[in-house]
Amino acid sequence: MNRLVLALLLAGASCGAIAQSNRIDIIRHDAPELAYFGDYDIGVRTLQFTDTDRPDILNTPRGGETLLYDRSLTVEVWYPARLARGQQPGGQYSTSTRNPDITAILHGRAVRDATPLKTAGKSPLVIISHGYPGNRYLLSHLGENLASKGYIVAAIDHRDSTYDNQQAFASTLYNRPLDQLFILDQMADLSANTSGFLGGMVDTDNTGIVGYSMGGYGLVNNLGGGYNEEVIGVEMAPPNKMLYRHTTANPEYRQNLDSRIKAGFAIAPWGMNFGMWRPTDLAGIEVPTFYLAGSVDEVAGYENGTRAIYENATHSDRYLLTYENAGHNAGAPIPLPIEILSNEDKTGASHYTDPVWDSVRMNNIMDHFATAYFDLYLKGDKDSRAYLDLVPNSKDGVYSVDDGQPSEKHTYWKGFANGTAQGLKLEHLRPE
Repeated sequence: MNRLVLALLLAGASCGAIAQSNRIDIIRHDAPELAYFGDYDIGVRTLQFTDTDRPDILNTPRGGETLLYDRSLTVEVWYPARLARGQQPGGQYSTSTRNPDITAILHGRAVRDATPLKTAGKSPLVIISHGYPGNRYLLSHLGENLASKGYIVAAIDHRDSTYDNQQAFASTLYNRPLDQLFILDQMADLSANTSGFLGGMVDTDNTGIVGYSMGGYGLVNNLGGGYNEEVIGVEMAPPNKMLYRHTTANPEYRQNLDSRIKAGFAIAPWGMNFGMWRPTDLAGIEVPTFYLAGSVDEVAGYENGTRAIYENATHSDRYLLTYENAGHNAGAPIPLPIEILSNEDKTGASHYTDPVWDSVRMNNIMDHFATAYFDLYLKGDKDSRAYLDLVPNSKDGVYSVDDGQPSEKHTYWKGFANGTAQGLKLEHLRPE
């Protein structure tokens, strides 16, 4: 089906009805410009990677010998694809949900195991890291969207942090930064094998990481925000002060930061409101970062959470997008699966929804800004800056268009139709 026809069909239909059919590729009629899919067909493949001899947080006794184990991770990879003659875009994903007793079938545009489009050259890498709990499909709308625009996207199932394998929080506290870096290394190895899957296709020297909630917690650490050493001995921390590895106090911490990470996209990053960072710790971040949050985030906090991280990361170029009156689920989660909605027991429904904002609208807005941000910082597209350097409060923008062309008075947010940026703020701070 022609992409334009598909977009028009999706835009003209009832968004609520489509959302309840578990489509992750919905583009609303009022979506901003860069939310629309790009020119590439999309392939998707599920991969398994194993990191050997990782400290075994769950089984190491406090005060005892640190045990090691092989940590396996499942990763969903989206990529620009070359479809076979007669092959049509589209496919489905079978996924566990926030209610582990319910399995959902999601529908999108990617074709399972499609041939990678190697003639497209190297594409920047974007790694997606979900919350606690979550899984690799929670932000699948973004995975498909970015792949259609020339990115390789790797979404991780973080062991001990998924819906069907949720274990003690200490494992996530220790492993989240390491999982992100490990998958970056594995994607680099895939690209280095020129005759294999994605051989020569992944530009890992230009990597962005998207982290939601606990994914954001790990991302901030990998950007240079070492944890506060005072948290290494608290009750929920890993045994034997193993969290020290990720703290500012560790002299080797900054030496292990990965220069291939060129941009961060932190969605409601957890931890600031629990003392994981001090302002001096966050001053260690030098990588450009886009922060996204709801103004009434009840999990990660807003004033004492995401906004505090944004304000204290003083040595980085950073943006903060705020969904006014939205909670912790702003932007990131896919729409509520119909399997949960139609079940008598609605357990898990609130994991995907917001009391004020429509999920599809939030997804579209997030995908728009993720596209602009990564195009600027990973692809070097300077024209994308116009989608980011905006009047901070959308309600202060003036919409003035004559015969389809903006007048001198026009200050409304670029890419948004008149009135469609309502309820949003985008702030920008440059490094000191």
